[in-house]
Amino acid sequence: MTVFLFSYGTLQQTDVQLATYGRTLVGIADMLRGYRLAPLEITDPNVIAISGKTVHTIACATGAADDEIPGILFEISEAELDATDSYEVDVYARVEVMLESGRTAWVYVGPPINA
Repeated sequence: MTVFLFSYGTLQQTDVQLATYGRTLVGIADMLRGYRLAPLEITDPNVIAISGKTVHTIACATGAADDEIPGILFEISEAELDATDSYEVDVYARVEVMLESGRTAWVYVGPPINA
């Protein structure tokens, strides 16, 4: 069975996809509304080694209709979703959201912030 995953950050990088899934992903552009990106310092050495970055971004719900995050919608297997859970650090929570396209997808988010 396949599921949809919305990525707005490092999961769009080829090196991260190869390390996490053993393959590169093909996706389509989509938009997450009612969220804003915030910086997130990464301390997990494995994630830093894979992504090459010590600061990632994290989507935080604001509820404001004019807040939006562009990204890529990927179709992946449930096993690959489990692999994504292992890649994302503990600050991120996986939630199901409705995207601008009308598709429901998993996305990794942080705590809500005030709009």
